[in-house]
Amino acid sequence: MLGNRIQRARKALGLSLRDLGEQIELSHAAIKKYEDNAVTPSSDVLIKLAKALHVKVEYFFRPERFTLENIQYRKHADMPERQLEEITAIMLDQIERRVELESLFPSPPIQEFSLGTKKISGYDDIEMVANQIRKQWKLGFEPLPDLIDIFEEHGIKVFEVDNQQYPKFDGLSASINDMPLIVIGNQWPGDRQRFTLAHELGHLVLNGFFHPFLDEEKCCDRFAGAFLLPKEALINLLGEHRNYIEPRELSLLKQEFGISMLGILHRAEDAGIISNNLYLQLRAEFNERGWSKQEPGDQYPKEKTHIFEQMIFRALAEQYLGESKAAELMNMPLESFRSLRAMESQDVAHHQ
Repeated sequence: MLGNRIQRARKALGLSLRDLGEQIELSHAAIKKYEDNAVTPSSDVLIKLAKALHVKVEYFFRPERFTLENIQYRKHADMPERQLEEITAIMLDQIERRVELESLFPSPPIQEFSLGTKKISGYDDIEMVANQIRKQWKLGFEPLPDLIDIFEEHGIKVFEVDNQQYPKFDGLSASINDMPLIVIGNQWPGDRQRFTLAHELGHLVLNGFFHPFLDEEKCCDRFAGAFLLPKEALINLLGEHRNYIEPRELSLLKQEFGISMLGILHRAEDAGIISNNLYLQLRAEFNERGWSKQEPGDQYPKEKTHIFEQMIFRALAEQYLGESKAAELMNMPLESFRSLRAMESQDVAHHQ
């Protein structure tokens, strides 16, 4: 439906009907008629719409194949609905390009996502579920570098949005045609991204298995902490019981496991290593020293999504597509893509 495509591209740019109408010198009522499929735009208008919406004319004629289902947002409560609509539109475009790319391969290069778990009746059960996922994925109890790669290898597609544009957005999980996906902000520190990834994995894993008296967000936070830093590993490193923990210990563990110092403190309380009183005392110290807003020491490196670009160049190498199609899927001008392919500059701006 051509009207749906126009509306999605408009929302992805955060434009109102009036904004778009002014750009192409038409009324907002005319744009609404196009979006409602009441009127079909002429070729000249389509060209103007494509230019204003930063898409190729071909975009308008792609079939509508996807709907986001089971959406779970990790966001501030006061995030405007309009921004959520923009993010959804951006995601659908990225997903379409990703699925089109994967369809070029003779067999899918990614494993399918498959998990099962029993009904959870308490927060402590979540530790067992997190361990179950680690065991199923053969991760042991070691730190998990490159979390995005791990998720992708197990059939969960990971996408990014610019959270400088959407500062109140942390992440979301959803599914499309039973394909699970997670979206994170690309500007947050690595430990925050990783916690969001693990939290959203919790939504995917635990969905439908909660008893009604459990708080879903608390469950997913507990899952995230247990997945990133298993209780067995934490006890091995800190001991079974502590009367105090040095901030430097927390900082070193942060760099090793990619979870925030405060997150590690919370895990220590969950594991029974420290008392609630000590946890509150250390939290107060963090607040006094300004560490609740910005923790001391180096930031944990950001997570990066490489798989889409790797698949593009694999498809090129194996002649599944040509340069023009590759540039379209990368959402780049052809000349910029050629520069990237020739490795003429490492600073070529591109995005998935």
